Amino acid sequence: MNKPRIAFLGIGLMGLPMATRLLNAGYPVVVWNRTSAKCEPLRILGAEIVIAPQNAMSTARGDTDIVISMLEAGGVVGDIIRQTFPTLKAGQIWIDMSSTQQQEAQEFNALLRAKGIIFIDAPVSGGVIGAEAGSLAIMAGAYPDEFSKIKPVLDVLGKATLVGLPGCGQLSKLCNQLIVGGTINIVAEALLLAQAGGADPVAVRQALRGGFAESRILEVHGQRMLDRNFLPGGQVKSQSKDMRNILQAAHSHDLQLPVTEMIAEIYQQLLTYQPVADHSAAILELEKKNPGQRLGDQPDILPTQIDAH
Repeated sequence: MNKPRIAFLGIGLMGLPMATRLLNAGYPVVVWNRTSAKCEPLRILGAEIVIAPQNAMSTARGDTDIVISMLEAGGVVGDIIRQTFPTLKAGQIWIDMSSTQQQEAQEFNALLRAKGIIFIDAPVSGGVIGAEAGSLAIMAGAYPDEFSKIKPVLDVLGKATLVGLPGCGQLSKLCNQLIVGGTINIVAEALLLAQAGGADPVAVRQALRGGFAESRILEVHGQRMLDRNFLPGGQVKSQSKDMRNILQAAHSHDLQLPVTEMIAEIYQQLLTYQPVADHSAAILELEKKNPGQRLGDQPDILPTQIDAH
């Protein structure tokens, strides 16, 4: 049985390894990115490269069955949907794996279904490491029968879980980002406190491993902070955007989230001077609030000119 033909829109830090996995799994893939040079590594794997997103919907190699978008924000996703809308055909499936607002996902769903196109929001967690390993946590908002149709594709990229109807994938991702962003800041405070009090923060982190404080954040981002390696897996600008979206979602459901408000402010400040650093760079903002305190003695490893898309 022939595998569905996939158009992958957005070949950035996450999109490149995700599209690579689909190609290696034998899926025919056509790719587009606003900076087309970023698509070139996929050509050798058999990808077809197009210069405009609407060109990806049907090419000389055939019509697209599934569209996957992995773009910067909801506004960009909306622009691309509108740009490609005249070339979309009833029966196609659009899977948006970007991080957007729940309301935006619901609007995309309504717009596309009016033309007979299935929409599924399926944002991810796991960063570049997870994208490369095919171990992403994928939170899908879809109707059950439609989720079953696209699950084999998502299984190439990670572990997909149906969390509700369209729009609920984005809500689940916001819950994920709330926990991630909050835990990163707590780990930063714990390690800086350990050092300020005379303990070895490297040993403290190791001592905490395996206990109730153990987490993927302590493992990965705690080590990043100790190494002072802030080259991006997930970026500050993405985390800041997610925090704003969380607060907007909370407001729409009449919720007050005081901890989220503090975390959002930290990332908003960090955004002004390290927008493309890894979100573990929250330690930098904490150190600014504590003059004379600095975790470890390694030099900072920071991005220079990195554009995720």
